[in-house]
Amino acid sequence: MLSLAHAAILSSGWRRNAIAAAAGAVGGLAMAPVDLFAALIVPMTIAVWLIDGTAAGRRRFSRAAIWAAAVVGWWWGFGYFLAGLWWLGAAFLVEADKWAWAMPLGVIGLPAALAVFPALGFALARLSWSSGGARVLSLAFGLGTSEWLRGHLFSGFPWNNFGMAFGGQLVLAQSAAVIGVYGLTVLTIALCASPATLVDDVSAGPPGRLLPTKYRPVVIAGIAALGLAGFGALRLASGPVPPIPGVRLRIMQPNLPQDDKFRPENRESIVQNYLSLSDRATSPSATGIADATQLIWPESAFPFILSRDAQALARIGAALPAGTTLITGAARLEVAPAEEGGRHFSNSVQVVQTGGTIGDSYDKVHLVPFGEYLPASRLLRAIGLQQFVHIPGGFEAGTRRKVLNVPGLPPVVPLVCYEIVFSGEVMPEDFNRSANRKGLFLNLTNDGWFGQTPGPYQHLAQARLRSIEEGLPLVRAANTGISAVIDPYGRILASLPLGVADVLDSPLPQAIAPTLFSRFGSYTSAAVFAIALLGALGLRRRR
Repeated sequence: MLSLAHAAILSSGWRRNAIAAAAGAVGGLAMAPVDLFAALIVPMTIAVWLIDGTAAGRRRFSRAAIWAAAVVGWWWGFGYFLAGLWWLGAAFLVEADKWAWAMPLGVIGLPAALAVFPALGFALARLSWSSGGARVLSLAFGLGTSEWLRGHLFSGFPWNNFGMAFGGQLVLAQSAAVIGVYGLTVLTIALCASPATLVDDVSAGPPGRLLPTKYRPVVIAGIAALGLAGFGALRLASGPVPPIPGVRLRIMQPNLPQDDKFRPENRESIVQNYLSLSDRATSPSATGIADATQLIWPESAFPFILSRDAQALARIGAALPAGTTLITGAARLEVAPAEEGGRHFSNSVQVVQTGGTIGDSYDKVHLVPFGEYLPASRLLRAIGLQQFVHIPGGFEAGTRRKVLNVPGLPPVVPLVCYEIVFSGEVMPEDFNRSANRKGLFLNLTNDGWFGQTPGPYQHLAQARLRSIEEGLPLVRAANTGISAVIDPYGRILASLPLGVADVLDSPLPQAIAPTLFSRFGSYTSAAVFAIALLGALGLRRRR
């Protein structure tokens, strides 16, 4: 370990950058589907040593030292994001004749751009850097701040937040109900970086002191980790959450590839396939759709505008028994006068009732850049770029988050695709947060763009953490998987594997009392950041 520390601290040039990139890449193993959370110890520990080495031959807080920290932070972040997001390249191969040329932009370009945030985090950490255990808190505050910025700036992209290393472990993830994923991120960084102090060259201290100074951060981190695990175990000991009486869910996972078969001219076969699969009997005593009070189909279910296709609506409405409601993803078209832009398309969730009438609907608010719309569209279209989804001009964002009214269900919080990965931004203003509240998250998604890769597993892990943070159950319908029903503690009650066409029947667990994060989320997370910063500055002054 001492040799490795010396190699990181004393390295320079391309060797330092290579060490940083390799260390960051190891961190990818901490994310789903591997979920080896201890793997994050390697990049965080080496990050401390790399920042230690940025002051060599320079004044500790000089501009050159801060710039050196930012550079090595960029390489560290590039390795991390390259290892964790390489699967995005699969989307460019769905229509390879159109998009294969742009694959390096997603596989290499996006990690390169995201690495700017760890670069900033390393620079912030360098500003409050010191010797001893205080620098572990400096790293936690610096990287934690850059992670918060990554989740909010330029529309935000908080995918594979460092806190997901603990957030992917059900017992450790329970603390998110108090401090959310960003507070959990600060704790995760601090705990995983603490082994860096084991090689510190410090004396054992005055006679009679049982614990040498350099061991204290690791011991404190171990106690904190046990505390997190103990809290999680106590929280999970409450036992199963009772179901809502009279609610019988059926989720249809069609496993429909995004290829030439998913075209408007194939609408008849697509609708027939959905209805046949939805009516599948899952046991000798089952009767298909009639067993369900709510039938749920995933995002982007149709290659046409459902609300304007009377024939498709009539077929679906005739197949729905009395008392069964369909909730489905569908593109929605709103026609406006030419001076107001003409046609407007939305990526929506729609409620279809018996007879084929459409009740309530929700338009996706947080769209995917380059997937559903094109930033700086005039400029990029001029050079031949367009968004992945074949919608003229792209989708338009909904104006607000809202509760979706579905017959027979408590208030539904609809979240389309990656809307669910934004911690603290998922709850609509009209949702009742009272102690006697009821409700659920409904996540309709289409991860078919990414095939059999880690992407769908990472998406599910992040969706599950929203249930833990807010204390609401989650119902998830995914085109190719992973569809699931999850209780408010993050326990997966039922699921369908990736790449399987099937139906999933499940009761709906009740919501629990509002969590501390659901009531005071921004304040509890901010408290963790403040403790890390004050601890770093206070310990530095003391030394």
